[in-house]
Amino acid sequence: MRYLAMYIGTILRAINSLRKGMKLTGYYFSHHKEIVTQQYPENRKEMFIGDRFRGEVVLTHDENNEHKCTGCSACEIACPNGTIRIISKFEIDPETQKKKKAIDEFVYHLGMCTFCNLCILSCPTDAIVMSKDFEHSTYDRKPLTKILNKPGSKLMKGVE
Repeated sequence: MRYLAMYIGTILRAINSLRKGMKLTGYYFSHHKEIVTQQYPENRKEMFIGDRFRGEVVLTHDENNEHKCTGCSACEIACPNGTIRIISKFEIDPETQKKKKAIDEFVYHLGMCTFCNLCILSCPTDAIVMSKDFEHSTYDRKPLTKILNKPGSKLMKGVE
């Protein structure tokens, strides 16, 4: 008798759940403007992406091919799974004739990134940001390893 009551209770809960779902579906049939689902990829150009979305890490460059990364490796240390690797070198500053640390390569493994944003928060010069790019599907892993500094890029003046 106890199992029969549990069985009937389960059926009643399922019917109630179905009724709630159909009520919501009926609501959206009559209120088209409140639908938030976007038809991707047809609306790729006018697609709304929220401010909090995290796509991938990008090293920002200005129009003179200069960036703000000093090669301090704070982002590399902050990354919990080793997504970022900073390969640095020492260059001689032509003005002061002193050795100065600079990045040789900023390697970013997109396939390992969890988009936790800890690297962005740890950067003291705001050199890296999260972009809104999200289309990264590939058949091979190689395109997911990126060199973020552009060839010939330099450290922006005034950034130490």
